[in-house]
Amino acid sequence: MKYNLDTLKKVELRDVWPHEALDFTKWLSEESNLAMLSSAVGIELELIETESSVGSFNVDIYAQEVGTGRKAIIENQLEDTNHDHLGKVITYAAGKGAEIVVWAVAHARDEHRQAIEWLNQHTDSSFGFFLVEIELWSIGDSLPAPRFSVVEQPNEWTKTIKLSEGLSETERVKLSYWTKYREIAKSTPEFLKEFNPQKPSKDHWTTLRCDTSAYHIALLIDTQHGRTGIEFYVPDDKEIGHKAIGNAVLFERCLGLTATPFDAKKASGLRFYKDGCKIKGNEGAWPGFISQQLEWALAMKQIIAELGL
Repeated sequence: MKYNLDTLKKVELRDVWPHEALDFTKWLSEESNLAMLSSAVGIELELIETESSVGSFNVDIYAQEVGTGRKAIIENQLEDTNHDHLGKVITYAAGKGAEIVVWAVAHARDEHRQAIEWLNQHTDSSFGFFLVEIELWSIGDSLPAPRFSVVEQPNEWTKTIKLSEGLSETERVKLSYWTKYREIAKSTPEFLKEFNPQKPSKDHWTTLRCDTSAYHIALLIDTQHGRTGIEFYVPDDKEIGHKAIGNAVLFERCLGLTATPFDAKKASGLRFYKDGCKIKGNEGAWPGFISQQLEWALAMKQIIAELGL
């Protein structure tokens, strides 16, 4: 039997992008290409500006995480990593107050892989350093296609363990619950199409952005009373908050939960809890609780869209 197959051929980066700043950075800053890098590192990034000033220097790409607004810098190097660029990424991150650092290179030398690994191990859990190799491949006479390969990234589990040090028992339970939540959320495609789960915390809530700063959805746990929940939270805009409260019955019908409206001096919205969801000492039940919360979040976003909020 004959198979119609061809051979993958590696293409030199400089054959496509002769100039790092004028060609590669310009290409990477385009929305679809930045989305490709975002997919590789697992963080949705959006462009702020290219060649962004840091004192007398310029960082190649200054960006932010969609939803959280966490600042990111991307430094490009169409050659082997070197000490000069390692110093640059640290300097630029400090100058921009960035929590996400992406170093995109042609080839990562071992000593620089170790340096990025060390930075991830010795920095706060809110920081993440990524070392990414960029390659170009063609098949036969096809156009070359780019591929990003992450060679170093933060170890979320290690950072979660570090974060748990010094916490109370209840805080550790909350941190563990949201760690499991993020793990399940990241493996639920229909949820990831709508939301970007935040990093685990010791709080009783985790936030889900809704493409606007006017309001957000929050998933809730109550370790004291053994219940899980969800809320529609409006920090300032009373008109939106009151419209949601006025449609509480619609929310109740779709979620199968009883609404508790709140209308404080600034914040307003709706809160929902489900009893009989013991959190402490009941880790085996967490995946079921979390899956239900993901369903609530998707249903709530649909209601929000129907109401035109």
